[in-house]
Amino acid sequence: MLVDNRRGLVVSGCLLAGAVLVSVLYLLPATRPAVQAVDDAVERFALAIENRPTTVVAVGLSWLGSAVVNWPLRVAALVLLAWRRHWLRLAAFGLAVLSSELLIGVVKSAVDRPRPSGSLIATTGAAFPSGHAIATAVTAVGLVLVLAPPGRQRWRWELRAVEFTAVMALSRVYLRAHWLSDTLAGALLGAGLALGWPALLMALRHRRDARAPTA
Repeated sequence: MLVDNRRGLVVSGCLLAGAVLVSVLYLLPATRPAVQAVDDAVERFALAIENRPTTVVAVGLSWLGSAVVNWPLRVAALVLLAWRRHWLRLAAFGLAVLSSELLIGVVKSAVDRPRPSGSLIATTGAAFPSGHAIATAVTAVGLVLVLAPPGRQRWRWELRAVEFTAVMALSRVYLRAHWLSDTLAGALLGAGLALGWPALLMALRHRRDARAPTA
């Protein structure tokens, strides 16, 4: 899955650390006002540029990041990996999906942040972190890692996955379904899990192979 699992672990660690940093900055009373000030400024900008065509596009992007789209893609990928007997890739993607889904509920309940007022679409639950951003990052980045062979072509697909995750996350901010910091923490967390599990499983396999006696 990865050319260099050590580099994968480092990048994953940086992404997860970024998600933790955004979370801490919001949770700490000393820094929360600064985070909210940035979020408020972005919300005012979204209100200023609101128009019908952009809203239609944003709603479509939000739908693409929903469970209705994410789960069929995930199930199809897991079935394909099982059919091909790519067990390590199957485990990596499955663990990324499972851990992300567990964390969404746990973190949302712990932080319990109110959503922005006047959302343009229906929303449920707390705001932080964005479940759409987490799920999209896990699905988009994870699918490329476990399905595409390493090389330049996969790197291009990874960039597209990151770009789509970012645009989808911004659509949620535009629709006032989330604050900017919600989507930033969610995207970092999802991408970190999608990359971290393959890197971790590959590192464990390499360590096992290194310890195995040679014939």
